[in-house]
Formats: sequence, structure tokens, C-alpha cells
Amino acid sequence: MNSVDLKKIGTEQRNPNTMNIDSLSTLDILKVINNEDKTVPFAVEKALPQISLLVDRIVKAFYQEGRLIYVGAGTSGRIGILDAVECRPTYSCPDEMVQCLMAGGMKAMTKAVEGAEDSTEMAVEDLKNIQLTEKDVVIGITASGRTPYAVGAVEYAKFIGCATGCITTSPNSEIAKKVDYPVEAITGAEPITGSTRMKSGTAQKLICNLISTTSMIRMGKVYGNLMVDVQPTNLKLVKRAQSIITQATGVSNEEAQKYIDRFGSVKKALFAILSGIDSIEEVTQCLERNHGHIRNALKEVGVGRD
Repeated sequence: MNSVDLKKIGTEQRNPNTMNIDSLSTLDILKVINNEDKTVPFAVEKALPQISLLVDRIVKAFYQEGRLIYVGAGTSGRIGILDAVECRPTYSCPDEMVQCLMAGGMKAMTKAVEGAEDSTEMAVEDLKNIQLTEKDVVIGITASGRTPYAVGAVEYAKFIGCATGCITTSPNSEIAKKVDYPVEAITGAEPITGSTRMKSGTAQKLICNLISTTSMIRMGKVYGNLMVDVQPTNLKLVKRAQSIITQATGVSNEEAQKYIDRFGSVKKALFAILSGIDSIEEVTQCLERNHGHIRNALKEVGVGRD
């Protein structure tokens, strides 16, 4: 096993602002940690141009029937899984469209699997098991930027022709040098030395939110700021579906539900009301021609919406 020089990893440095954290009162500990947390969005902000390039490439992949594959170990893998599993209920995308491979498998979500993050071979095997193709985009998530599982995954992905990206919070990292679309949000030393579930984990979650949400907006799954591809699979989501239509059109909840029942989805129901088109077939075809973008479909039928 290759040796690891912690002195060269940004997230492993000692934080001068928290040297005496163990001697503080509960409230003062909270204040110190919170002050450190406040720096995270600014680190992410600096990375927005990098994130923009990666999102554009992901959207291109989606339109070509490619997938977004996060890859990570430990905290990084768990954050990738959180982002991936929430895409289907929020945006009605297939489970395989956005997914995450975690070192050690799903059992590592709740219990550490010793040595899994150090295996490049396991990363390659996991990617082969999901039948990775050159249409896909693989993003390695690693705070240190050197986790073998994540690095091995992007190396294999590049070998077979995939676009590759990374999310890291350490400067001058190994993985950032290997991928096509590096995202580097340099969060600095953690409040507790090396505890990357803190600032690094927060930055990774913010970035994953940005990547998946912006990609779905670009795919036409949002109208205004309403999630028009939501799946009404429980009572709360049924009410949300009704609310989306009432907010966008002014009809009552009862009328909204009638349209949802008739047209089979929130998006089709909403477009039917806004366009005045009564034919289920015509509504479906118009949305399909415009790749699900309600605004573009409305323009096609001559209904102007700002």
C-alpha cells in the first residue's frame, strides 16, 4: 500500500481557529464550528465556473441517454448516494439516470467497510457491474483528492471514453489533475483535524445539490421554480402536485386533480391548462417535441410566458 503524506492534504491540516476548542463552553464550541461553516458557501462560490462546465457536459450526456455516476468512499460516497436517490421522486427520472457507487457497497452506507476505499480494483469492478459506457459521466467525490477508489474509478472511466469530473476540497489534488471537469472547493482545515464530514462534507453536499438540480432544470423538469415532474406517490406529494398547478394557473385544487387524473402527470396537466389544448395526444406530442420543456412547448403553440 502506498504511504499517505497527510502534510500534503489540505483537509488534514490543523485549524488555528479551533486549537482550544476542547476548553470552551458548549455554546462557544457551537459558535466556533458555526463560524467555520460560514466559510463553506464562499469556497463553493469560487468553484461555480467549474461546476457550470461540468453541468453542461452532464446535460449533454442525459440528452444522449447517458448517466451521471457519482463514485466515493465514506462520507463522500454517502453524500453522493443522498443526491442520487432523491432525483427520482423529485424529478421522475429513472433510478439509473443518476446513481452513486460507494466503496464497500450499500452496506457501507451505515457501517464502515475496512479497506474498501483503498481498492482501485473494486472501483473498476463496480463500474463494470453497472455496464459503464462512453455515454456516461463519472464524478469522483473525495475530500482529499487521492482516495484510491475514486481515483481508480475516474481512471477507468477515462480509459473507456467517459467524460470525467471530480468534487474535491483539497488544493492541487491527484484526482483534479486526472479528470476532464475538476470541481475544487477549497474549504481549508477542518474544525476537528481531518474530520471531513464537517466543512468538506457540507461543501460536497452543496455541490451535488447544484449539479443535480441545475441539470434537471436544464432538462425541462422545472417550470418557473416549480418541480413539474414530481411523482405524487404519497399524500404530501399529491398535495404538492395540486399546489404546483394551482400556483401556476390559478385553478382550484379540485380542478387541478381532475387535470392530473385525465392527463396522467403534473407536467401534462399544467401544459394543457396553460396552452388550452384539450387533446391528451396533442399535449404529449408537443411536450415530446420540446424535450419536456414547458416554456418551449408554449412558445411553439403561440402562448407567450415570461
